[in-house]
Amino acid sequence: MNKIRRHFTITGGAVVLAAAFGHMPARASDATDASALVEKAQSTINAFTTHKDFPTLQSALGKAKAVLVFPQILKAGFILGGSGGSGVLLVRDEKTGNWVGPAFYTMGSASLGFQAGASSAEVVMVVHSQKALDSLYSNKLKLGADASVAIGPKGVGTGASLTADFIAYSTVKGAFVGMAVDGSVLDVRDTLNAAYYGKPVTPTDILARQNVNNPASAGLQNALKSATK
Repeated sequence: MNKIRRHFTITGGAVVLAAAFGHMPARASDATDASALVEKAQSTINAFTTHKDFPTLQSALGKAKAVLVFPQILKAGFILGGSGGSGVLLVRDEKTGNWVGPAFYTMGSASLGFQAGASSAEVVMVVHSQKALDSLYSNKLKLGADASVAIGPKGVGTGASLTADFIAYSTVKGAFVGMAVDGSVLDVRDTLNAAYYGKPVTPTDILARQNVNNPASAGLQNALKSATK
């Protein structure tokens, strides 16, 4: 029974990581999945920017180059663990204060060690440096190796300035306490980008050149603008 359980959980972790890292073939449901992800990201932003544990988030957004929103990161493991999920990247126009996007990304990681259980997390990552944003445009990025990452402060009176490339705020439900993003890999979800905008596009097309637009993203963009101080 233990062997069966171990095989199942390791295989499950591998499936999560494959979904997170791989450029999966396009599916008929990609457009629906992309739209649902944007709606969930809006709900996450609304929840986080009014959350009592994150009083510094709005101020951080006002100084941000961009923000990554992952409405659900799933983690499961037994000895060998893995986590993964999809999210969106939006860039703040420093001249207008408006938010541009989204572009679709994945976040995934693997870990080895004693662990058992499962959890689900919501993550909002504020992108503070142009170097980090440029890296997101061009290739996969490993947090902690290619760019520095810090955990966003929680609670009142935690207004210390953080200078990392990424500041990660998260809420977690389940067996694992806390959400470690160090070592996670961020990568582009080409199929969702193509499905959401009706043609193959890169994050640079979407966020820097602003060659495409989907009116359905207005709710998420406005939620971020309203939350930005």
